[in-house]
Amino acid sequence: MIQHKDHFHGSDLEKIEQVYGIKKETITSFSANVNPLGISPILRHTLSEKIDAISSYPDRDYVSLRRSIAQYAGTDYENIIVGNGSTELISLFIQIEHPKKALIIGPTYSEYEREISLGGGTTLYYPLREEDGFVLNTQDFISHLKDDIDLLVLCNPNNPTSTCVTNKSMRLILDACLQHGIYVMTDETYVEFADHTEEITSVALTHYYNNLVILRGTSKFFAAPGLRLGYAVTGNKDLIKMINTRKNPWTINSLAAIAGELMFQDEAYIRETKNLISSERKRLYELFQQRNDFKVYKPSGNFMLVKILKENLTSQDLFDRAIRRGMMIRDCSTFPFLDDKYIRFCFMKPEMNHALVSCMFEE
Repeated sequence: MIQHKDHFHGSDLEKIEQVYGIKKETITSFSANVNPLGISPILRHTLSEKIDAISSYPDRDYVSLRRSIAQYAGTDYENIIVGNGSTELISLFIQIEHPKKALIIGPTYSEYEREISLGGGTTLYYPLREEDGFVLNTQDFISHLKDDIDLLVLCNPNNPTSTCVTNKSMRLILDACLQHGIYVMTDETYVEFADHTEEITSVALTHYYNNLVILRGTSKFFAAPGLRLGYAVTGNKDLIKMINTRKNPWTINSLAAIAGELMFQDEAYIRETKNLISSERKRLYELFQQRNDFKVYKPSGNFMLVKILKENLTSQDLFDRAIRRGMMIRDCSTFPFLDDKYIRFCFMKPEMNHALVSCMFEE
């Protein structure tokens, strides 16, 4: 098991406050990867009117919520499982599949490995190569798949590299995994931020592959991490039945269920988010491309991985510089296969991005 060093997560503002003596309310988190627009206006203006919903239990099967999610994601509501954040669904899926050996494409989010380890399984990593711009070489990857692997885990777009696997490549991977008896868990937390989501998401593939489960949530795109609303998409009816049998009833409270229905229907907010992230992603990528002291990797999500090329400058140095000005970036030295030359930051509103760029480009 790869050892993960301690680090500041995007939600660790209380720790930052203690260590740096900076009021958490004054910190702009470029590390949490949350939509800078905040929550949906429809949700903000309407949810308070639904407060009486907490007087009764929510629908045990969350049919109305699942229908809203299905319409938004482009699938059948029977293929939707809802949970208390995607973390609950990751845990439930791994408990049910109980993989003895899992393969993870890294560097990536550490929770996958943790859950596999808690279930008694071991984890192997297939490392994305820096010389390939951290883009997956599909054919080489497929050649590393073996019959003794039970589970493949990939984040798409990947965190922290912001690179993606197209659904055309996913078909090849899924075909190979079927031959080896490997189940595939794809985390699409950031896919809605991508310019061509339809070319990346694997939701349509769940109609053809029963060895695929897709995880999504509302924490990042809908700026609602405190809501704890996640969902999974799969065409495997047996898996759906097992998860619904295993998971506790009413893990999503009445207000969260109503909030989900509201936010998934806010088309203006969804469109504004996509436009903002798309334009700022392009602008910042081009700005960093022009520098000879940084190397950037083409991003698909709402964040960008950057390599520091200055010999006497580390990721910790840039973290310290930014946090003392009230901006929190991610020091990526804690990720497997990365070192103290990598940072990650998400795209915020233009004026906030300008402040961060000025800080990063300071001589």
